Amino acid sequence: METFVVIGLGRFGSAVAEELCSLGHQVLAIDTDEDAVRRIADRVTQAVTGDCRDMDVLRALGVHHARCGVVAFSDDIGNSVLITLNLKELGIPRIVCKARSASHEELLRRIGADQVVFPEQESGRNLAHALNNREILEYIQLSDAYSIVKTGVPGSWVDKSVAGLDIRRQHKVTIVAVQGQDGSLQTAPLPEYVFRSGDLIFSLGRNEDNERVIAME
Repeated sequence: METFVVIGLGRFGSAVAEELCSLGHQVLAIDTDEDAVRRIADRVTQAVTGDCRDMDVLRALGVHHARCGVVAFSDDIGNSVLITLNLKELGIPRIVCKARSASHEELLRRIGADQVVFPEQESGRNLAHALNNREILEYIQLSDAYSIVKTGVPGSWVDKSVAGLDIRRQHKVTIVAVQGQDGSLQTAPLPEYVFRSGDLIFSLGRNEDNERVIAME
């Protein structure tokens, strides 16, 4: 279990805070908007109203104990930068920031942000890849070269096992999960798992290798 502080409780920040808490972590959620704090109060470890531009406020809330700080807003670049600097000064081991532009990202990285995200752009790109190929049900880009795709199991795999197909060697992808027709999800399927008609597979690999699996009959 880790301790996180999430600053900014818009849709993105609230989703991050709630999901981290559901995964068993301690989450301190902070925003200047009392209504936003009230909405999330019963779904995180602690939710408080406070101005994180003020170092005294951060110290009083015990933010320096967090292992990771998430600056989850990007609409005000000045405040985003100032709060990131404050977290850095407090010695937070890992700082993740939301950015609104490439220049914003560069500035955040220069002042010490360990990771910068563009959630809207990333969601948009993933959706575009899914829409581009009707066989892809979901698409998650891991890097420029690697992705996870959710697609129907190739017909030639039905009634055959993971080991019998020798998927990693023959197709250079890893099946990280299988979803059955009943909606059940099996993560890291065992070598003896036998694919069934109607299965949906989550394939991890290089983009071109995933595309070959998708194209299989």
